[in-house]
Amino acid sequence: MGLFLFIIGIIGWHAGIYGMFKKVGINPILALVPFYNTWLIVEKCNIKKAWFWFQLVPIAGQFITIWITIIFTMHFKRFSLLDHTLVAFLPFLYFPYIGFNKEDKWHGQKAFEAYKKSPSREWIDAGVFAVVAATIIRTFVFEAYVIPTGSMERTLLINDFLFVSKMSYGPRIPITPISFPFVHNTMPGSITTPSYIKEVQLPYKRLPGFVEVKRNDVVVFNFPAGDTIINLPDFGSKQPYYDVLRVAYNGNREALMAAYPILVHPYDKTDNYIKRCVAVGGDVLQVKKGILYINNQLGYKPANAQTDYLLKLKTPFTTEFLEKDLGIKISISEDRNVRINKENDDYEEDTMNGLNCMLNLTLENYEKVKALPNVVSIEPRLSESTDINMFPNDSINNKWALDNYGPITIPKKGDAIALTPQNIALYRRLITNYEQNTLEEVNGKYIINGKEATTYTPKYNYYWMMGDNRHRSQDSRYWGFVPETHIVGKASLIWFSWNDGPRWGRLFNFIK
Repeated sequence: MGLFLFIIGIIGWHAGIYGMFKKVGINPILALVPFYNTWLIVEKCNIKKAWFWFQLVPIAGQFITIWITIIFTMHFKRFSLLDHTLVAFLPFLYFPYIGFNKEDKWHGQKAFEAYKKSPSREWIDAGVFAVVAATIIRTFVFEAYVIPTGSMERTLLINDFLFVSKMSYGPRIPITPISFPFVHNTMPGSITTPSYIKEVQLPYKRLPGFVEVKRNDVVVFNFPAGDTIINLPDFGSKQPYYDVLRVAYNGNREALMAAYPILVHPYDKTDNYIKRCVAVGGDVLQVKKGILYINNQLGYKPANAQTDYLLKLKTPFTTEFLEKDLGIKISISEDRNVRINKENDDYEEDTMNGLNCMLNLTLENYEKVKALPNVVSIEPRLSESTDINMFPNDSINNKWALDNYGPITIPKKGDAIALTPQNIALYRRLITNYEQNTLEEVNGKYIINGKEATTYTPKYNYYWMMGDNRHRSQDSRYWGFVPETHIVGKASLIWFSWNDGPRWGRLFNFIK
């Protein structure tokens, strides 16, 4: 359907220009020559030639072409806002109307120069320009982003407002170009109504950037497992469709689809996530007893990263110490009758006397707590039991846990992967979803795009993303590799931060 509409649009646009050229006195056959037709319009309307070349700039050039054709129609004495709206949104119908009705005539430069805009029209044009300019900036330069969860605590805090640089890794051409401006994937005031039309899709292309994604960068990306969601407020990315399908429905898609409304997002319209890129293509990653290793060496641990610790105490911590020294806001739990953190589960008590507890601490706070005389012991709280929710959800060949994960090699563009029954679960989604191939498994053999294959060579680079708050992060340990197609930009600057008032000390901090 999308291709059909595209073809109709192209035919209608050129047919209309053909009729308009006849009225202007330009050889109408030249209307059928792409780009040269707008060159002739630029010449005839005395528009500076530079604007013709500016229209070749991806995405932004589309708006310039619209502006050129609006100037063209104004020489036919078509000055109203309705006329220019039709030029922008329905040129394949409007141009043939102007070109082939008997009333519209070419009036030339004098008619164009005699036209004066009303004050209201000036405001409307200024508003349209602002929307277009902001859209271009948001798409190609930078975008504002707010931290929604604590997975990056305390490198980034909930309600930190960031600038995300699109230029760093190269701006991505929108895969889904037709959408409501200034929102990501849902309409304003709704969390379930899509803000885009997915019938028109463009192939993946990224303009040149300043750098490639590097190990330890803080990156914003499209959630890889968010292409299909249960379209209800309590699900979406909070409870991913694939987790519900696997755990609650044992892989029965028909039963799940009968029970819940399902929405399939284009990948550039899945929810935006922010994590640290801890490994790039070709790296070997492993987590042993909660410690990250990259290529058999200790991985980078940010200074403000948090880890869960179990403590035994001689005497309980005071509420004043927890709130003032550790920054944990305490309240009494109604259901457990113990002190807990008001905002999340950074602090938990096993009993009201507080002699056994759990704390989520930075390295600095760990050293501070460890040195206290009332601390009997402090040990990392590790999750080392096999978890079916861990990527690649293969408990037979990959018995991995949150704090005992891997080793796993991150796929790299151009590096062939040997396919075996032991590793195929790692690469099914890469081969089929991310790189758009067909994959069949027949009698232990792998058929890719109709041909038997023993290896697969990725055409994209892949990355491994983890939160700095390692025990509170839904990250690549749960949903695997992030392809370069899903990379949005580099988190660069905290421009504002809020928690019951501005957090002044965080304003205009660069993100490390």
